[in-house]
Amino acid sequence: MTKTKWALDTAHSSVDFSVKHMMFANVKGSFNEFDASIEADPADLTTASIEFTINTASVDTRNNDRDAHLRSADFFDVENFPKMTFKATSITKTDDGEYDVTGDLTIKETTKPQTFTVTYGGTGKDPWGNEKVGFAVEGSINRSEFGLTWNAALETGGVLVGDKIKISLDLQAAKSE
Repeated sequence: MTKTKWALDTAHSSVDFSVKHMMFANVKGSFNEFDASIEADPADLTTASIEFTINTASVDTRNNDRDAHLRSADFFDVENFPKMTFKATSITKTDDGEYDVTGDLTIKETTKPQTFTVTYGGTGKDPWGNEKVGFAVEGSINRSEFGLTWNAALETGGVLVGDKIKISLDLQAAKSE
């Protein structure tokens, strides 16, 4: 198959994250507004062009006060940095249907190379005859490397918010005409 343009199906996709809270529990959240530009042969992603954009104001942890704090200058500063982006620069096949996708991740004004594991889930036709493809993406980042450094010391030692952010995406895209 040759490289094909794929339109992200956001109704059947998700961008999720988790972070340690108080050193012993996880808080999970999502970003509800995102988009991607994908040009790929899903059977061989090594030549793919992938760009991903997330609306930082769409952060959702199911807690309005926490979400407002995450949107503030302490974290995403959505007024000045409304988007975070990822652009793939290198894709390596690691196993059958498994890839390491390395690219430039930009959060706030900081751009750093990051690698995510991508698993090709397969292709198929939906009930209306549209060709669809699915991918799962896993990885983690160190939030302080991107200027997300707000924290509070705990009386018992340690900090309120962990530095490692686990990232998980489930993506479905439709073949573009």
